[in-house]
Amino acid sequence: MSAQMQAPAAAPIVVVMMGVSGVGKTTIGTLLAERLGWGYAEGDSYHPPANVEKMRAGTPLDDTDREPWLAAIAADIDRWRAAGQGMVVSCSALKRRYRDILIGGRPDVRLVRLAGNEALIRARIEKRTDHYMPPSLLTSQIATLEPPVPEEDAISVDVVRPPGDCVAHILSALQGDG
Repeated sequence: MSAQMQAPAAAPIVVVMMGVSGVGKTTIGTLLAERLGWGYAEGDSYHPPANVEKMRAGTPLDDTDREPWLAAIAADIDRWRAAGQGMVVSCSALKRRYRDILIGGRPDVRLVRLAGNEALIRARIEKRTDHYMPPSLLTSQIATLEPPVPEEDAISVDVVRPPGDCVAHILSALQGDG
């Protein structure tokens, strides 16, 4: 295991839902939080207005754009942990270094990777009318994605399954059964 990432504690207090736009982080994350009786935080709400406008215009974010966004989410993760508050938070967390900011050195934070085929995800994005992320940015997100490596101990879920089945799989894995 790397020095940054540690094996998760038996009972995580924060779950980070990661994946490209349109994969279902909000839908599945909200359902998971409800099932656990925890709170839910939408990672998109942490973006500064400049990031939102950049994405709305169809321009991918770069690492510099993402730094304050990731730092804000990480600060809340630390606040929730200190308060003993169970939370599920969504965040694309496409690169390993982003996940290290959110999870590194926090054994009570667990990563869930939501994945699906590009056609399914693109169809979902094209149906959305209430989101600033245009379908054109999916290709750049897929190109940027660094799937979790084994030492990150991510729970992986194929979102071709219905959301309730995805949540059941995650709950089973969190309990050590999957």
